[in-house]
Order: sequence, then structure tokens, then C-alpha cells
Amino acid sequence: MTIFIASYITLLGLILGSFYNVVALRVPAKESLLNPPSHCPNCNTRLKARDLFPVISFLLSGGKCRYCGTRVSPLYPLGEAVTGLLFLWVYLQFGLTGKGILGFILVSLAVIVTVADLKYMLIPNKVLLFFLPILLILVLLFAEGPLWHHLLGAVLGGGILIPFVLLGGMGAGDVKLFALLGLVIGFPNVILAFLMACLLGSVVGGLLMLLGIIKRKQPVPFGPWLTIGALISYGYGSHIIGAYFSLIG
Repeated sequence: MTIFIASYITLLGLILGSFYNVVALRVPAKESLLNPPSHCPNCNTRLKARDLFPVISFLLSGGKCRYCGTRVSPLYPLGEAVTGLLFLWVYLQFGLTGKGILGFILVSLAVIVTVADLKYMLIPNKVLLFFLPILLILVLLFAEGPLWHHLLGAVLGGGILIPFVLLGGMGAGDVKLFALLGLVIGFPNVILAFLMACLLGSVVGGLLMLLGIIKRKQPVPFGPWLTIGALISYGYGSHIIGAYFSLIG
């Protein structure tokens, strides 16, 4: 039964990941989510059912549009695959519990924000405003710790990034995003999430510069790292923080 549910959750994640791609790519461009239907951005040919299977259609077509031969952005299958895998991780980690439901919504926000930030260097306010009431209600229903931990997480999440915005190294969207993530993961996990985001962003950014993929002082999106840090903290924060204090204690 567990294998069946896990497979269903993964498939659901793949399907939703396809929709999240649409949201992430259309909302910042101020386009409708419904019209026009899914189409090739190069030749505008409407995609058929066989073109819309998450990940599989991309692989079978060799990563190209079947109608004009233009290469399809790898963001599409990546967003789908990552959503499916993260949904599976949430289920295996928390099951179909309150924290699991909150985890699914957190993953959904993370995927949409990551794709949008990678594509446009922008975190849409409409996306954050859509998720805000949903996450707030779920936190009120399923928070495991004191509510003030989550409120403090939101305050610290937004406040800790304000100096970076004032110095011109970050956008206001990152502040609003991390305040929302801080509301979900709470204190002290928000501190761990920030440190993880900085560490991972610095390491990967340094490697990309060494490989010549990005240039020195080239702007890079920080939203994806904030979401990764938040997901790590959501899943393993108490264990990591506990291990740290046991080492220094």
C-alpha cells in the first residue's frame, strides 16, 4: 500500500510540476494561465496530448519541439522531475500528516519561485500573495511548536535580508519570499535556512565561475537557494541544530 501511495504522490508531483512551470513562466510575463493553451514558444504550434507527458515527452522528443525542431528549455522537465521527487520526499519523510500537507504546499511554492527566478530574475508578488493565506492557515492548524516561533521566523526571515537589499545585492522579492518561508519553518530553523542558502549559493556560484558559466559580479538569483535552505530546515532542521549543539556542548 505504501508503494502504491508513494507512486501516486510522485505522479501527482510530476503533473503538478508541469502546471507549476506554466505559472512560473507566465505570471511574471503577465500572461494568462489558460489562454493560449500549451504551445511551442517559437512556432506557436499548439501542443497535443502526447507532447504533454511530464519529463517523458521531453525525453522522447530529444529535448526539441516536434514541429519546428527548436530546443526546449530544460527548465520544463527539471521543474516537473524536481516536483515529483520532492513530493515523494515529503511523503516518505512526513506521510499524509498535517506536516506533510504543509510540506507539499511548501514544495509547490519553492518550485514556482525557483523556475521564475531562474528565468526572469524575479519573484512574482502574485505568487507570494496566493500562497500567503494558504500557508498561514496551515501553520495555524498544524504548527508543532509555539505560534510565536513562526511569527518570529517571518520577522527574522524578512529582516535578515533587508541590509542586502539596501546594499543593492538582493531584490525585495527575496525579502518577501524569505519572510513567508520563515513563517512556515519558524525559529530557529529560519537561521539555519539562511546559513544553508548562503553556503550552497557561494559554493555553487564559485564552481560556476571557475567553469566560466557565469562571470564575476554577474547577478544570480538567490531565491532558489532560499527555498532549498528552507526545505532542508523543514525536513532536518531539528536534527542539524541538535547535532551542532551536541558538538559544541
